[in-house]
Amino acid sequence: MNIKLFSSATALTVLRISVGIWMLVYHGWPKLQNFAVYSGQFPDPIFLGSQLSLLLVIFAEVFCSICVIFGVAIRAVLIPLIITMLVAVFIIHGADPMAKKELACLYLFIYSALFLGGAGNFKLNVANVLPKNKWIVWVFDSGERR
Repeated sequence: MNIKLFSSATALTVLRISVGIWMLVYHGWPKLQNFAVYSGQFPDPIFLGSQLSLLLVIFAEVFCSICVIFGVAIRAVLIPLIITMLVAVFIIHGADPMAKKELACLYLFIYSALFLGGAGNFKLNVANVLPKNKWIVWVFDSGERR
């Protein structure tokens, strides 16, 4: 494997790992630890109930963030994170000033860039064990050009 220190693939790797850790540590993990506290008062923007909405957000912010950190099925696990940030920006904070929704916008832009660019250099690639359908490979692939 030929790895160039100053390349877009290395930049994607650094971005992926740092944003994954940040989301997990400062957003997902606190929600998981305080599930009982949050479950009764968590917003229900898509009318699934407060607890189910919280579970979906925890799934995205914990499980998907761990997958982002390791680069596993990067495009597939970014979909729930992108949806979560879209809901946060346009529904939860839709009427709020930009200062209130700025962080969710930044996460949304970073996740979108990772979705388009892939995982970068260092990742666990599960595309090799999946059927060789071009769409399945693209969603679960790391983004590396062959």
